[in-house]
Amino acid sequence: MTDTVLKVRELAVDFKTDLGTTHALVDVGFDMPRGKVTAIVGESGSGKSVTAHCIMRIIQPPGRIAGGKSDFAPQGMDPFEIVSLGKRDPRLRELRGGLISMVFQEPMTALSPVYTVGNQVAEAILCHRKVGRKQAWKEAAEMLERVGIDDIDRRIRMYPFEFSGGMRQRVVIAMALVCYPEILICDEPTTALDVTIQAEILTLIQDLQHELGNSVLFITHDIGVVAQLADQVVVMYQGRVLEIGTVRQVLKDPVHPYTKGLLAAIPGLAPKGEPLATIATVVGDTDITRPYPLVTLPDGRQVSLPRDQLQGAGV
Repeated sequence: MTDTVLKVRELAVDFKTDLGTTHALVDVGFDMPRGKVTAIVGESGSGKSVTAHCIMRIIQPPGRIAGGKSDFAPQGMDPFEIVSLGKRDPRLRELRGGLISMVFQEPMTALSPVYTVGNQVAEAILCHRKVGRKQAWKEAAEMLERVGIDDIDRRIRMYPFEFSGGMRQRVVIAMALVCYPEILICDEPTTALDVTIQAEILTLIQDLQHELGNSVLFITHDIGVVAQLADQVVVMYQGRVLEIGTVRQVLKDPVHPYTKGLLAAIPGLAPKGEPLATIATVVGDTDITRPYPLVTLPDGRQVSLPRDQLQGAGV
């Protein structure tokens, strides 16, 4: 059994618009270690969510996957490549929600307002497993309790609008985990929540990942969350991967200028009379917009830099 559950290579996504073609992803590549948390970080528009949608094969027109591949190695199954799957391939149906599940940023976009939360969690089971509705309802109740929803006999028959934002996000997490997926993708799942609820949801995701042993792809622009949850960090900017390393390597000793700028722009208190740091004040556009291939450094991390800067990094 390989220690890598997903290998993404040279992934490219284009969006055709009235003004021309936008290259949302360009040669994106990284590995996801099995049973670990991989975080993708970067500012808004860097391609984090598009990467997740590619893995799930849910890119919608006018977007299209223009190239690359994603080699997936689920336990107990033969490995297969996701990008090349045909629209009618049964593995594609099993992939979405069964082998790979996703927790979206806004729970109300993932929940139907006209069905009870119990029906929606049970439906996820019925779509991917051959069990009766009674058994699916029982397992849905167990998973809802597992994610911290109490008074289950009453709440399982309630509708999403009767839940708070944090409780709705717990329902979405239950839906994503009820089929015990190999990979759980979390696309900024706490952005729309207040700070105290954010901490509860992050702790819940971390505890369930340790308990279930699945692999997590966590998309965020919150460096504090990365430090708390991640084992590996992928730094993206303008659809490209600029640096990959362990959480300690990337946060404690960043190599790429953009990573340094991203860390320097963490909100904080500036000395009186001095402006807050932004990415633009730390790193220039020419340092981060020119494409260079990822090169592996002696310490195992990967970075996209010109040759003269790589020599300074110890290559």
